[in-house]
Amino acid sequence: MTHRTRIKICGLTRPQDVQSAIAAGADAVGFVFYPKSPRYIAAAAAGQLIAQIPPFVTPVGLFVNATLEEVQAIIAQAPIALLQFHGDETPEHCAAIAKAVNRPFIRAIRVKEGMQAADLLEYESDYRAASTLFTGLLLDAFVDGYGGGGKVFDWSLIPENIAPRVVLSGGLSVQNATDAVQRVRPYAVDISSGVELDKGIKDAAKIRAFIAAVRAADATADQTK
Repeated sequence: MTHRTRIKICGLTRPQDVQSAIAAGADAVGFVFYPKSPRYIAAAAAGQLIAQIPPFVTPVGLFVNATLEEVQAIIAQAPIALLQFHGDETPEHCAAIAKAVNRPFIRAIRVKEGMQAADLLEYESDYRAASTLFTGLLLDAFVDGYGGGGKVFDWSLIPENIAPRVVLSGGLSVQNATDAVQRVRPYAVDISSGVELDKGIKDAAKIRAFIAAVRAADATADQTK
């Protein structure tokens, strides 16, 4: 069976960037609801962008240490389909919010120096045990602050038995996309800064090139099986 790596373009703030991502074949588009992020978008503006999205493209909302009330208020204006928790949320905190708003979620883990493969397995086990709405880990590089650092972490830390379920993020670009997909074989990849002209402003040509590089990696991997 041919493997197709799913692709999320994150940090979208403009209608033309949403359209570029969809036209290039993105499976998901991400909106950052963290006010301190340079890619932050207000709920009402995100709602207008989500209204453009056709069926089978998933709108994802990124939250950092948000309260249930904050998440509820945002979803009321921006009907995202998937929650992405990117702060210091515990399994219980994620589970409670996901249940209250009836949305599945992914949990971003910022991979620190010294972290081991066993740690990632434990994270996945803890979040899966906490909620049936948990759908997987997003693995990102640790940077000061939350996300968007454009840094790569050591992919060899990812246990082979969970790689087919994870979303790979952190420092991805057109230049390393093929290598990342061939080496890790993740379920999905998530990119933001690697397809930007400036923070929150995407480059349509970079989006197309990145998606083409991922698809090339899929094709190569299938041929070597």
